[in-house]
Amino acid sequence: MTQPWITRRKANDIIFDVNGKLPTISLYTGAGGMDYGFEAAGFETGVGLELDQDAVETVRLNRSWPVICQDIHKTSTVRILEAAGLHRGDAALLIGGPPCQPFSKSGYWSRGDSRRLDDPRAKTLDAYMRVVREALPEVFVLENVHGIKYSGKEEGMLLLQRLVDEINAEHKTNYVLSWDVLNAADYGVPQLRNRFFMVGHRDGKRFTFPSPAYQSRTVCQETNCGTQPYVTAWDAIGDLCPDPAEDLRARGRWADLLPSIPEGENYLWHTDRKGGLPLFGWRRRYWSFLLKLAKDRPSWTIQAQPGPAIGPFHWESRLLSIREMARLQTFPDNIRFVGSRNSLQRQIGNAVPSLLAEVLGREIRRQLFGAPLKGELTLAICPKRPIPEPEPVESVAEKYLNLVGEHVAHPGTGKGPNGTR
Repeated sequence: MTQPWITRRKANDIIFDVNGKLPTISLYTGAGGMDYGFEAAGFETGVGLELDQDAVETVRLNRSWPVICQDIHKTSTVRILEAAGLHRGDAALLIGGPPCQPFSKSGYWSRGDSRRLDDPRAKTLDAYMRVVREALPEVFVLENVHGIKYSGKEEGMLLLQRLVDEINAEHKTNYVLSWDVLNAADYGVPQLRNRFFMVGHRDGKRFTFPSPAYQSRTVCQETNCGTQPYVTAWDAIGDLCPDPAEDLRARGRWADLLPSIPEGENYLWHTDRKGGLPLFGWRRRYWSFLLKLAKDRPSWTIQAQPGPAIGPFHWESRLLSIREMARLQTFPDNIRFVGSRNSLQRQIGNAVPSLLAEVLGREIRRQLFGAPLKGELTLAICPKRPIPEPEPVESVAEKYLNLVGEHVAHPGTGKGPNGTR
């Protein structure tokens, strides 16, 4: 059944009411982070596709969109279109972030390189573009980690361009690609999170990514360039009190070391190049090891599957609550989540910040659909002032003092811990 948002003059001649909701297909929907942002920008998810059962239940708890709980490789585009009440060419927008592990920076740190396109998980790029090929949306937005376009390792980018060229040749379309790496904090998200975005328009319109509206406080003061200071972690979560029923104690071997690390620092504080005790070698651990939030700065990237010592941790030397993580990812405050602590962390950590999606969605709506922007951003975080002083730093617990000594530094950029590339 065709949805009321579609008007047809004749076959393949679609008119979108740009003052109403624009029909959207969502792939790799997760908990809906990107969807909520595009929804705020005037788009409406007609169907979602997600394999994770908890994430599907989260979306179903919050929205009435049809959601197909199935592997994309086992789901036909015909089924996706039917669930949304759309035909080929009807969708105004197709969005999704194929799983990004093959292009993740952590793969380079731990092994010196990664398998990238040889990794079976990279086939999700093919699956995403298969739906583009068969659904022919007017616009598609693909999100991924910024490692997909590392210099000298652009296999993913080249694959995407080749697949788009094939679609254009096969269907006489003119998908033109625009891409950029965006730092979410530059657009008002209280989190430093770099992600790659690609936008393609079926009829040859080129999308221009919005200019950053926020920068670090230091840059704003030095350049006087008209941007605002970054939204801080305090702005986002300073008013939240954890639910007493939620156990937020840090656990594991290193939990009792957290109180000796100042706000905004990580394990590097306890090396011979910082102000703590020399307990570790310089850069011998991953960046997020014992990483702690600072009230006066944005959060670092919320992780999807952190180990017990992987941050960011709260400035009170504890885990972040589910609501705090969701706020740092700019989910709407009324969104509820389904699943265990690990499941919720994965759902939230894998999401595109909803506010960043709203910023992109508004620009896509304006530039590619000719709809003027109306009103302010609905998911923006309001500043909370004053920002309190940093938490006091405690002495290193006695049980770690046996680690004091000389430690070898990491062998260098692009090498694994053992010095291999």
